[in-house]
Amino acid sequence: MSEILVTGATGNVGRHVVARLLAAGAGVRALARDPETAGLPEGVKVVSGDLSAPATLDVALEGTSAVFLVWPFLTTEGAPAVLEALARRTGRIVYLSSSGVNEAAERQTDPINQLHADMERMIEESGLEWTFLRSNTIASNARGWGEQVRATRTVRGPGIAATAVIHEGDIAAVAVPVLTGDGHVGARLVLTGPQVLSRAEQVRAIGEAIGRPVAFEEVPVEVARRQMLADGRPPALVEALLASAETRPASNVITSTVEEITGVPARTFRTWAEEHAEEFR
Repeated sequence: MSEILVTGATGNVGRHVVARLLAAGAGVRALARDPETAGLPEGVKVVSGDLSAPATLDVALEGTSAVFLVWPFLTTEGAPAVLEALARRTGRIVYLSSSGVNEAAERQTDPINQLHADMERMIEESGLEWTFLRSNTIASNARGWGEQVRATRTVRGPGIAATAVIHEGDIAAVAVPVLTGDGHVGARLVLTGPQVLSRAEQVRAIGEAIGRPVAFEEVPVEVARRQMLADGRPPALVEALLASAETRPASNVITSTVEEITGVPARTFRTWAEEHAEEFR
């Protein structure tokens, strides 16, 4: 039986994709730099490989029918070689992209959306069958606020335009039928949650979930830059995130794609916060 390879399988979205593929009875492989520490469920074939070393992918891809691709880098350097490896060994790619991509624009609004637009273009030119999951802000990004919430009950950061935050499990719920079926080749699926929320509203929902008030304090970009660098985040990542804060436009887009494909409405951020409340206490 052919199998589906999941990259980013130990991450927030990838773990959900792995679990749902298993539940659907699919053969699942998970790409990991260190299979011994992957910590994935029984029934998953964890294979050694690294997207930064395309030569390691051929064995991992042998016998696969599709790949769920999360691109973990801030540039497309190395992507052509990875896509060549995929084109040699498999037939389909489902790529986790961004709802901020505007295919009509010559340049995107910020570096992260530009990265996704460039990846989409290369995938389209690869010869593979493809589907793009253009995800809105992912709820699990809020895990990065955990230490601040636990220590001070205040989240300090730059203001970013409100968006319809999506539960990472809902991305996975869409990914599985797309990976295992034939009905979405060539589709650009925009995935959102059911509510447009600011950062302050997300933080408030976390406070309600843990039963303690939590506030959001917006700080100037330069203050945020100093703090993020002091926290040890890579400078290139800091600049990409802050560029998004400064230039990404507001979006009121809410789609019904999750419900149309899965039959179940997209979950609220409040639901996500309740599921993860212990991480913030």
